[in-house]
Amino acid sequence: MSTNAYIKYLTQQLVEYFNLTKKERKEKRRHRKEDKNQGMSHWFGIVPFALSMFIRKTIKK
Repeated sequence: MSTNAYIKYLTQQLVEYFNLTKKERKEKRRHRKEDKNQGMSHWFGIVPFALSMFIRKTIKK
């Protein structure tokens, strides 16, 4: 990818981001977070969830 094409892409992304309302940006961010959490359990099963529960339990004690 050439430098000009990359700068053009970045500019387009920034313009799209700034054209969104605050509510739309928050909604988009929330959707990305939900998708991210599902991906971990999809690829690694319940192991990351079990480890996080174990760590939280040991920290509380």
